[in-house]
Amino acid sequence: MSEVLDQAEIDALLNTVSETPVPETNASAPKSGGENQAPASVAALRVEAHTYDFKRPERVSKDQIRAISSIHEVFARNFGATLSGMLRTIIDVRVVGVEQLTYNEFIHSLPNPTCFMILEAPPLEGQMCLELSPLIVYPFVDRLLGGDNSNLFIPQRPLTSIEWLLVNRIVERALGQLSEVWRNLVDAHFKSVENESNPQLVHIVAPTEVVVFITFEIKLGQTAGTMSLCIPFNTIESVLSHLTSQSWFYKPKPATDNQRKRLLRNIVKSPVNITTYLGRSTLRLSDMRNLSPGDIIPVEKRVGEDLIIKIADRNKFAGQIGQFRGRRALQITRRAAIDELL
Repeated sequence: MSEVLDQAEIDALLNTVSETPVPETNASAPKSGGENQAPASVAALRVEAHTYDFKRPERVSKDQIRAISSIHEVFARNFGATLSGMLRTIIDVRVVGVEQLTYNEFIHSLPNPTCFMILEAPPLEGQMCLELSPLIVYPFVDRLLGGDNSNLFIPQRPLTSIEWLLVNRIVERALGQLSEVWRNLVDAHFKSVENESNPQLVHIVAPTEVVVFITFEIKLGQTAGTMSLCIPFNTIESVLSHLTSQSWFYKPKPATDNQRKRLLRNIVKSPVNITTYLGRSTLRLSDMRNLSPGDIIPVEKRVGEDLIIKIADRNKFAGQIGQFRGRRALQITRRAAIDELL
């Protein structure tokens, strides 16, 4: 059979299509005789169009963006607590935005000079970028050197060697917290491999490569600045399938032996209130009003039965009342049941 149709066969197909009735999409809708009403066939073909920028393709889904934001919100809280202990003052760190853009757009959004570091996180392939704004770097340096950040001048120059050493102490703590929060996703170990003051001299990926751009705000008293983390798409492409806001949750690192011993020492020293109940009884209000010293109130508990010992209003132990070294005492005989009556 020939694969090419002649003109008669083409005309027959066109006539068949034109004669086929088009089903109404909404039979209950009222009909109007206006000229502006579109035919049913035209209305059925209408679809909603969305603008798509081929220069900035969205390679990371919105669900994955939300998961990345959740991961780094945990990092921001932990890093803020670490900085507060290091600088002996209150430091507030929070995520202000997570977006995807090209590497060229990211580089041109940074000031020059600035505090710019190239990161690696094996086993993840490729490199990442971390940038600290001079607006917050110099207050950190001043605080580490004993200043109080009052009337601090922000110089427009690259950091000196001594200032880089001080900043690296802060960055090491940030990278440690990053490694911790990423551990549930991948056992990556973040480390700094190079420092730079001019970000436009660093090319870790092609200018048109898509990157995930995470922005943090850091507040030190009345001073505020930003910290930016740039993660190229090809670096996290291998773990994106595990990166969903529904399936991801943060697992804290288990306590070490030293932490357990320290917690145990603190718990042992903590005082608790212990209450022992001799028994229960029911009295009329008139009888209770007429009570006087020497009266005897019978209780429901028999002589020789264990008394219930409560801690924080919960049954804990049972024991026998007695005397020890001239004082009233209670000897514990067993553990009490949770629902055991007094």
